Amino acid sequence: MADKHTITLTSDEIEILVDALEADMEGYVEAAKEARGNSRREEVATFTEAAQRILAVKTRLEELVED
Repeated sequence: MADKHTITLTSDEIEILVDALEADMEGYVEAAKEARGNSRREEVATFTEAAQRILAVKTRLEELVED
């Protein structure tokens, strides 16, 4: 299990992180599409996993701001 850390962020700072994660995730989704088009299955899996992991973190952060 990964180490856990506690940090204090403002809602604005969390929203900045969410926006950055969104942009990063979109890059991985596009890379996966390109890799799929070029039949590079290993890269598709890698990029898809990265996008899913980013989405999970982004979702957790969004939940903090919504409360």
